[in-house]
Amino acid sequence: MKVKKNVVVKTALVTGATSGIGKATATLFAKHGYNVIITGRRKEKLKELSTYLTKKYGVEILELCFDIRNNDEVTKAIRGLKKSWLNIDVLVNNAGLARGLHPIHEGRLDDWETMIDTNIKGLLYITRLVSPMMVAAGKGHIINVCSTAGHETYPNGNVYSATKFAVDALTRSMRVDLYKHGIKVGQVSPGHVEETEFALVRFDKDVQKSKIYEDFTPLKAKDVAEVIYYMASRPKHVNIQDILLMSSQQAGSNFIDRSGRK
Repeated sequence: MKVKKNVVVKTALVTGATSGIGKATATLFAKHGYNVIITGRRKEKLKELSTYLTKKYGVEILELCFDIRNNDEVTKAIRGLKKSWLNIDVLVNNAGLARGLHPIHEGRLDDWETMIDTNIKGLLYITRLVSPMMVAAGKGHIINVCSTAGHETYPNGNVYSATKFAVDALTRSMRVDLYKHGIKVGQVSPGHVEETEFALVRFDKDVQKSKIYEDFTPLKAKDVAEVIYYMASRPKHVNIQDILLMSSQQAGSNFIDRSGRK
């Protein structure tokens, strides 16, 4: 077998990589030979994923444990990167969550602030630190994980939808600001996805309430990860700006065929 010389190994940074879409995305990028920076709040989960990916795919994995809602922690982690990790080719802003499912007049302030701090401010904190590196390099790709909830509303989804509408607006604005620097910006907007902790977090770890996928077949985390990698692997002149994807049993946030898993 001939050994390829002068092969440039790319680097991806995936936020919220300890579970669900983030974990599946980090795994897929590693499978395709990327070195990956994985971030999250759970150190043990990051270590577990790092060990697996290193052994499985022989790539370099860097664990950054911090709370994306805390700008000081984010800044310390990114500014502390060694020179070999500063050339980030792809930033996947995946970290996000939903808390509560209440009408606006019964909403809990703590839930609202958690969603705003994670889904909007956290995305901004890390993008503000990584995007200047991309501008300096004259290249890069930022992929934000939005949601169908960022394109349409549904009952009791008020603040969560508002944060994802903000992600959609930020994606469009970031693209306008960065395209002249050779940087691609796009987003993926999935509907219901199982194999994540989304429902469990939304319902305060109430296992029974979180069983919302038993009567239809939603997307899997890997399905979304494959779309993200597809976007990142297009030729230099191609920028996919948004992909809206749902299960074949879902026609929108308010339209789900719950007649059984198919």
